[in-house]
Amino acid sequence: MEIVLHEREMDLMEVLWERGDATAAEVRDALEDDLAYNTVLTILRRLEQKGYVGHEEEGRAHRYYPLVEREAARGSALRRLLDGVFGGSPELLLTHLVSVKKLDEPEIKRLRELLRKQLPKEDR
Repeated sequence: MEIVLHEREMDLMEVLWERGDATAAEVRDALEDDLAYNTVLTILRRLEQKGYVGHEEEGRAHRYYPLVEREAARGSALRRLLDGVFGGSPELLLTHLVSVKKLDEPEIKRLRELLRKQLPKEDR
């Protein structure tokens, strides 16, 4: 399933992934930006129409919860970035990432180990 989240949608989804569920007011309170309640509600309804969140009635309010996993959304976003910006080349993506981000030693070790695991057993 292709998951396409725009910046504001991603902000709201992050709140739901962290909390598990929340009302529109709780989502609004958890955001760093000061968005209007109606804006938050509109985005939550759009996410629901896309099939990314569901809701349960809670009195007069709705309690929203994620229907898609964070990892699935990350995978979709990464595939779009890889295909759209790096021409489908994981090597270009990784080369660019390593050249623009200052990596510390533990990060480098983790990346090296992940890359090593991609080699055939006889080449490890």
